[in-house]
Amino acid sequence: MKHMQENGMKIRRKLMKKLTPERYEHTLGVAYTAVALAMRYECDLDQAEIAGLLHDCAKQYDDSTIYEMCQKYNISMSEAELKNKALLHTKLGAFIAMKKYQVADKEIISAILCHTTGKPDMSMLEKIVYVADYIEPRRYKAPNLPQIRHMAFVDIDRALLMILADTLSYLKKTGNWIDEQTVKTYDYYKALLEGED
Repeated sequence: MKHMQENGMKIRRKLMKKLTPERYEHTLGVAYTAVALAMRYECDLDQAEIAGLLHDCAKQYDDSTIYEMCQKYNISMSEAELKNKALLHTKLGAFIAMKKYQVADKEIISAILCHTTGKPDMSMLEKIVYVADYIEPRRYKAPNLPQIRHMAFVDIDRALLMILADTLSYLKKTGNWIDEQTVKTYDYYKALLEGED
């Protein structure tokens, strides 16, 4: 436990130097929210904190630099990621977490990888980081935030579905590229929750 707390402090110090003040504040918000959700759902607090801290560790770079770094390090890129390079920060972030922050925990790496699009049948840690990224205290623009924040501590799967629905609605309204993984994740959780009703 002490080792992980020391690790968290080291990561915070490094990130403070690398990220913009706004991105760093968001990162802290996600880490703290992830820990709160981990307490609620009896998930490992240290894993939640580290995944929350590192989820956007590649966001210090712009999209074209992220793309170039993915090429340099032979990180595979899907067609969707090539059309929307902003999605690539998850893959580069997972790579940086392993190489620069010595994170060997596969669950943490997986949570970083799917924190933007989600994926069907997510682990509890993956759900926690995905939801924490959306509801952290400094977020204010998304619709239905009060309801989603409440639901996150009542039923995380329902909160996940609400976030996915709002994300897809926003992407359709703005004409932005919709990643297939987000649609698959939405369909999975919609079917899962309809089966429970």
